[in-house]
Amino acid sequence: MCLAIPVKVIEILPEDKALVEISGTKKEISLALVDNVTVGDFVILHVGYALQKIDPEEATRTLELFSESKKVI
Repeated sequence: MCLAIPVKVIEILPEDKALVEISGTKKEISLALVDNVTVGDFVILHVGYALQKIDPEEATRTLELFSESKKVI
């Protein structure tokens, strides 16, 4: 099983990298697998790599579901 989560790009860095944020946590990731990413885009993150861009509404719904599942556990 693998887990990929939506994250928001907050800064584009040199060498196909970006700074992303999720729930107040910031992380540097690789954009080597995805083209045309800009600040404000949401991407699916898996093991340090952006896999694809995702629609902001879909990203928000997914993050809300993750948040709700934490409350159940």
